[in-house]
Amino acid sequence: MPSRFELANAIRALSMDAVQRAKSGHPGAPMGMADIAEVLWNDYLKHNPANPHWADRDRFVLSNGHGSMLLYSLLHLTGYELTLEDLQNFRQLHSKTPGHPELGYTPGVETTTGPLGQGLANAVGMAIAERTLAAQFNKPGHAIVDHHTYAFVGDGCLMEGISHEVCSLAGTQGLGKLTVFYDDNGISIDGETVGWFTDDTAKRFEAYGWHVVPNVDGHKPEEIKAAVELARQNDDRPSLIMCKTIIGFGAPNKQGTEATHGSPLGEDEVAAAREQLGWSHAPFHVPEELYKGWDASERGQQVEDEWNVRFERYAEAHPELAKEFKRRLKGELPMTLNTEKLIEQTQERDESIASRKASLACLNELGPQLPELFGGSADLAPSNLTFWKDSKAINRDHHGGNYLHYGVREFGMGAIMNGIAAHGGFIPYGATFLTFMEYMHNAVRLAALMNLQTIYVFTHDSIGLGEDGPTHQPIEQMGALRSTPNLSTWRPADAVETAVAWRIALKRQGAPTALVLSRQNLPHQQRDKQQLAEIRRGGYVLKDSDEPFEAILIATGSEVGLAMEAADALEAKGKAVRVVSLPSTDIFDAQPVSYRESVLPSTMTKRVAIEASHYAYWYKYVGLQGRIIAMHSFGESAPADALFKYYGFTVDNVVEQVEQLLEETTTA
Repeated sequence: MPSRFELANAIRALSMDAVQRAKSGHPGAPMGMADIAEVLWNDYLKHNPANPHWADRDRFVLSNGHGSMLLYSLLHLTGYELTLEDLQNFRQLHSKTPGHPELGYTPGVETTTGPLGQGLANAVGMAIAERTLAAQFNKPGHAIVDHHTYAFVGDGCLMEGISHEVCSLAGTQGLGKLTVFYDDNGISIDGETVGWFTDDTAKRFEAYGWHVVPNVDGHKPEEIKAAVELARQNDDRPSLIMCKTIIGFGAPNKQGTEATHGSPLGEDEVAAAREQLGWSHAPFHVPEELYKGWDASERGQQVEDEWNVRFERYAEAHPELAKEFKRRLKGELPMTLNTEKLIEQTQERDESIASRKASLACLNELGPQLPELFGGSADLAPSNLTFWKDSKAINRDHHGGNYLHYGVREFGMGAIMNGIAAHGGFIPYGATFLTFMEYMHNAVRLAALMNLQTIYVFTHDSIGLGEDGPTHQPIEQMGALRSTPNLSTWRPADAVETAVAWRIALKRQGAPTALVLSRQNLPHQQRDKQQLAEIRRGGYVLKDSDEPFEAILIATGSEVGLAMEAADALEAKGKAVRVVSLPSTDIFDAQPVSYRESVLPSTMTKRVAIEASHYAYWYKYVGLQGRIIAMHSFGESAPADALFKYYGFTVDNVVEQVEQLLEETTTA
């Protein structure tokens, strides 16, 4: 039987060989954390390589994702569908082993990591999802949800501010099945961290309410195992195991220095490391006895088979719950969900209300039909209106709810939502003011990159929020959201468009959606059946003229009402105009050319875009010859009506801009 040291050396060898072959990468973390990984994966981690999606597997997150070869080596050695050839293609185009772990590329990778601290936040989200799902489905004598979440983090993860946000919340929530291993090697890219990171990490995490195991020798398996046992005994709070390690362990001339962090060791140092470690095998060669020592296929299948038996008994005792559990893990919406009825009823109500209030009405209608909805707000629930009538907050003593008070932690909220979505069984939505989207934008970006169904409720969408002033008034945020690939962004004009936006978000599996909502009331718009059906196409003709139209007004959100008033004023002056509501530019852009031409015919170049956001995005729709009524600066502190008038969002200004445009065209 191979020794633990030999098993760990297989990780070190594969990692330094792959980085060397790719001529880029990070060998230091895999070589330094190999002993910790060996203990965790061989002695504790519950998983089945033959079924990476088994519902009750433990979740493992490599938050310091630059050390990706550690994870790829583990997956290969334990029996996942990841070959030696895949390891040899490390960091190559379309390989299963990209530079950082990416969800969907590699079997066994639970989340995309690399932006430091976010993997740790994802792990917190996974632990929250596990505990909540267990509370919702487990019954006496039937524990079908019972797994742990483990995360590896480095100095960089703990320096990032998001680590404070999520670890503070994890301690408050008492997430006893979350165990984090801290690779305390004192090295980051710039060198020894004593110049920029001297926190007393143990005291910091104790203050959060964590169980801390300090001063563990990360190269002594018996100490690592003892620390894990201590962590498992503390099931009422998360655990931090602080492992003293040597970065690049085994590379005699470079270990313990930043030289091993983000560059290949070099052929000479690789050869020296082989000698130092007693590894006499050729590159990418692992002896058969080591493969046997690592192989988790048999025991993995056994634990899943045992769970399957338990689940069968659960299904016999609780057939409806078992059916519901399967549905939610598959990510399927209930067959009984009726979003069409919601949209039709909203149109019939003819209410002029703020779209944030319309969103709450949608939640009150849809929430009882969707037990998988998992809501939250970054300490703005009374303003975001996300706490619907049957919301029940979870905390350390009550686990079975459907709402999480994230506190003032926007970035943490976004990344925790990603962890909840990646875990499965929930559709998370989270809210804040649109301007504070900037705090969480990198988490939004990663949700889009990972194809996760997360829903963002961004309220107070423009200068219309008024007196709170330019610090709270979003300007450039809409452009940032619209420019994010795979993110669908909706800025609805009234309650009806808000209901359609919620419908799209719920049915848009495999991608996130941002709902951008107003503080102020928005006038209800009348629509016929065709217009009602066309909202979901992202853009549609809301008002047309009986005469051939001379110009097109394009608007979103609160400015659609303005455009409609201006169109009436222009018609009174004998000017025929079309009004196009464009609540989702990305959905509209994805429509067939024929439909887009029917809404915005290319022959009609006299166009005016109206949106209380940054102007630059709208050139793609009006061209260089059109007009854009939008923001060219930050806002001011004043009542909303005064601000809209000051910045030109008035009927008179829209009419004047259209008349000038028509006059210029005639003159030309």
